[in-house]
Amino acid sequence: MSQALSPERVRADVAELLDCDPAELAPDENLFDRGLDSVRIMTLVERWRAAGVGTLEFPDLAEQPELAHWTALLTGGGAA
Repeated sequence: MSQALSPERVRADVAELLDCDPAELAPDENLFDRGLDSVRIMTLVERWRAAGVGTLEFPDLAEQPELAHWTALLTGGGAA
């Protein structure tokens, strides 16, 4: 991935699509259980690609739909 995002940006973007406060999202919560669906994941993929995360793909997010994993993946922290 070419450019890392901030953890705050990742959390805020996910919370926006789930229509909740970012503070409500637990790092290890399954985001599918929270109401995230494949359309919203693709929205995030496209948003984050536009922000410079060039190699992000749908399976990168869908295979482990947890905020902690996504944050590690997108902020350059490695897989959680």
